[in-house]
Formats: sequence, structure tokens, C-alpha cells
Amino acid sequence: MTIAGVIGGRDVTPWHIEQAEEVGRLIALKGSLLICGGLGGVMEAACKGAKDSGGTTIGILPEGDRTKANVHVAIPVATGMGVARNAIIAQTADVLIAIGGSYGTLSEIAYGLQFNKPVIGLGTWAVQGVIAAETAAEAVEMAFKSLLHEEGR
Repeated sequence: MTIAGVIGGRDVTPWHIEQAEEVGRLIALKGSLLICGGLGGVMEAACKGAKDSGGTTIGILPEGDRTKANVHVAIPVATGMGVARNAIIAQTADVLIAIGGSYGTLSEIAYGLQFNKPVIGLGTWAVQGVIAAETAAEAVEMAFKSLLHEEGR
């Protein structure tokens, strides 16, 4: 089963929320699990979109308390690791979709690239290796196409 990572910030605009919900919805409709940081902002919106569409969501939390996860996380994983949990998200995901974000998102992007994972960017950091998308639908389509390409190697 494919695990798609959605990474992005807690401080978001309505556009980020809309895009993240749609990305989550489309990931669920593809039959993929969704993994994220499990908190608010992009993470919560993506989980909401996935859950509302029948998907399963996994939240890798920085705290040691599972109850800190947003209400749309089906499987909360309390790490007590702080931002070091970003490496777990990037390593576990087969592909990452970054939406907006600040330095935490940048670190997840860097981990993803370092772990040779496809990283799709939607209104996020312009980093060499990140494949830019314009819409949620395009981001998810690119993500799953990149997985097929990886499997074909």
C-alpha cells in the first residue's frame, strides 16, 4: 500500500487549507494512506480531506502525548522527538507533497530529497529537486506518476 506524505505549516491561508483538503481527498480516493505531522494547519486540512473521503490518516506527533493530534488523525504516533520526527515522516512516506510551510516543512523537504523520495511542491519552497505543481489535482497526479516511474526503474 502506498503512503503519501503531506507536509506543510501550521500558519496557513485559506488557499493553503483549500489545497491541503483537496490533496488529502485525492490521496484517499487513490487508496493511499496519508502520513503527516498530525497537528494543525496544512496537516489538519489534509487529514480532514482524506478522512471525509474514507481514507486513513497517520499523524507523527512531535509530543509524547497522542491526544495532541488533530481530530482527523486515525492513527496518532506520539514520538516525544520534537522536530526530529520530520525524518520519520519523510522516511515513511513513499512520496511527499509539500504545501506552503516554513522551516519545518523545509527540513521535511530536505529529508525527503536526501532519502530519494519524490517531492512535489504546491506553493512551497523552490528547492532543486522539488517538482512544482500549480493545483492540488496536479500535485497528486504528479506524486502518483512519480511513484510509477520509481517502480519502473
